[in-house]
Amino acid sequence: MIRRPASPVTTLIVSAVLMMTPLTPYALEGDAEAPIEVTANQLDLDDNKGTAIYTGDVEMEQGSMKLTGDRVEILRNDAGEVTRVTATGNDGRAYIEQQPAEDEPIVKGWGHTVIYHAAERRVELYDDAELHQARDRFNGAFVEYFLDRRQVQARSEREGSDERERVRMTLNPEQQ
Repeated sequence: MIRRPASPVTTLIVSAVLMMTPLTPYALEGDAEAPIEVTANQLDLDDNKGTAIYTGDVEMEQGSMKLTGDRVEILRNDAGEVTRVTATGNDGRAYIEQQPAEDEPIVKGWGHTVIYHAAERRVELYDDAELHQARDRFNGAFVEYFLDRRQVQARSEREGSDERERVRMTLNPEQQ
């Protein structure tokens, strides 16, 4: 049997599919490929800039990830892929949650500003930031969480601000 090399188009398509596939078992299967669904009171869309700004009781879902806030801005690149999602709360805090794996508890985060970087699968929580990972709690002016690596970084201050908010971490022992 003679085997022909794959055409450049086939190679490109297969490469694109592989690049979009999550490389980690930590996120629920299909989360990254799931459609993003958003409900809000108002939408301002600018396709030229690649922005969609939702305001008023915004709820966004993609697979097991949920994000809420008073204002949510979604940025897309030239290919139409979501690159960054920024949620803010007016009087309260914005909220994000995601279930890392079927057998693990949901990771929850709050901040006056919540930024999700899609390509890096990284969440930044700003101002009165709080993260719950299993039984452990992290608080500070800035908390950063890498969804796939399950790494947390907390800071008492954030860039560009003189205000300090001490980092606090509560580690709870395993329950038998």
